[in-house]
Amino acid sequence: MIELKNDSLVFTFPEVHPKAKLTIDFQRTLRIPDDGKDYPLPPGLGRFPVRHIDDFRANLPKQWERHGGVMLPMYQSEALWLNFSSDHIPGHGTDYPFAIKVATGKINAVTGDNWTDWLQGNPQDYMVAPDQPWLDGFSVEKGFIRQFVAMPLGSGYSAEEQLTGSGEFGGLQVMVYPMKRASFERLFPKQVYRRRLDDHVMYSLAEPCMDMGLAPGGRMRQEIYEDPYDMDDWEMGHKSRCFVHLANSLVWRAVTGDNPPTVPMTAREYADHGLPWFEYYTDGAGALDGSKKLNGLKSVTEKGIEKGDNPLPENASVFSDPVINLS
Repeated sequence: MIELKNDSLVFTFPEVHPKAKLTIDFQRTLRIPDDGKDYPLPPGLGRFPVRHIDDFRANLPKQWERHGGVMLPMYQSEALWLNFSSDHIPGHGTDYPFAIKVATGKINAVTGDNWTDWLQGNPQDYMVAPDQPWLDGFSVEKGFIRQFVAMPLGSGYSAEEQLTGSGEFGGLQVMVYPMKRASFERLFPKQVYRRRLDDHVMYSLAEPCMDMGLAPGGRMRQEIYEDPYDMDDWEMGHKSRCFVHLANSLVWRAVTGDNPPTVPMTAREYADHGLPWFEYYTDGAGALDGSKKLNGLKSVTEKGIEKGDNPLPENASVFSDPVINLS
């Protein structure tokens, strides 16, 4: 079951385990410079507002109505990241594990392959929560991603358009698979005595269109972790999928009646204030090599040069310091 609560998608699987719950929210963030340099993790600037498609059918593209799901507003050239949070299971010393597939325009964000409804292990085309706490972009090399940056669908910048030649879908698709209860009980047996420690100026460059796709932006240091479990540990028979449509912020008010979020600060403004950046590593966890397909895509800046455009204003390099280690 999927519910929309407090601008977050909540996936629950009571038929698998009464506490099998994963929450995904979509965080506004700094768009890091697309300048060929490698940057640490930018901060989260709060959740995007998320609305049900069903509540605004009369004002939306017919394809959105067919896909259903939810929508959120993004300014052109704005960035986002996905935050994964699963419920802690008392007495077992862990959060409930989930396998998560993310695609942009039906292009897998981990492998660059076309969307499938099943998990693939070689190469691994999914992430595992809670080991993977978030995803900021397309996996391009071991330890590196290219940031998710919103661009108008049809402009040629999105990963979908670069790989398929068309901008048919746009937005995001998310699929969640819970761990089998038997596997969970075996891997994380109940313990009688256990204490848990409490443990990232956007512009519109043209007449706004409704549909937005995600394009590869600046390079960021982030690992996509290997699945530490067996493929048989995942409950393939119980899965939930949601379309997340990206609406241009400039038309969000016309559709929903709500004002869009304010324009987020630029990376330069953030750096000038001396605010922190972040690094995250998990000891002992292996990282995936990254996708050759996605690594071969042109970034927004590179594509802009090819097209003779200037798609990313405020793209000057910044000094990313201080950096806080979150491992």
